Amino acid sequence: MSLHCPRCGSPQTTTRYTAMRIAALMGMLGGALRGAGTILLSNSTSAISSLTKPPHVNLSALSSAILSGLVGGAGGCAMGAQLGEKLDRHVLANNLCLRCGHRFNQPV
Repeated sequence: MSLHCPRCGSPQTTTRYTAMRIAALMGMLGGALRGAGTILLSNSTSAISSLTKPPHVNLSALSSAILSGLVGGAGGCAMGAQLGEKLDRHVLANNLCLRCGHRFNQPV
């Protein structure tokens, strides 16, 4: 279904996806941090024992954190994109008529 400008009726319209891009980026960052942070914080030791022992790298925890961060980032990006798309469609006037310059919401 092509959009038509409610003011002049022109089918020459474009849509800006500003909220979708911002929400997808924020969702991706939040999901990646949440996924990686959950794995890294669950494998951490107490502050006192970490000062007395030399630091070591647990490759299993590191690979789990990376994989969990990727999965969390993908899920957060998808959720953020859906939320941003709804905001763009119904709340923000992100449709622009190329003929008369009128900005409008997509009809419900």
